[in-house]
Amino acid sequence: MTKSEKQQIFTLNISYLIHFAFLRGLRLTFGEASRTYDQVLLNYYGYEVIKSGSSISLNKKSPVSKTLNSKHLERLAVDFNFFVDGKLVHKHELINAVGDFWKQLNPNNVWGGDWKVPHDPYHFEMK
Repeated sequence: MTKSEKQQIFTLNISYLIHFAFLRGLRLTFGEASRTYDQVLLNYYGYEVIKSGSSISLNKKSPVSKTLNSKHLERLAVDFNFFVDGKLVHKHELINAVGDFWKQLNPNNVWGGDWKVPHDPYHFEMK
């Protein structure tokens, strides 16, 4: 299977996931749908870019990624923000239902809510 064919299946599955969530009262927005290699490096080494006027600087923070091989680079991962009744939610039984649904769509689908470190219930990817 080519990368493009895999991305097409991933995109179709994402549409099913969004529809599934919507029917259950969850509203989704994209958190991060793609990522540049520069952003992967910043996340892995724990830096953020700070822009102030016309200057920029790097701020050291805790790393937010454990890998340099993010599926976001391949357009095979997306992070969502979840809303219920207009309010952003982080822990909600409906997020777990969406994660379970995602895994049933394709045997290659992975949900970050199953990970121990980092636990990432907002992350959906295809391996």
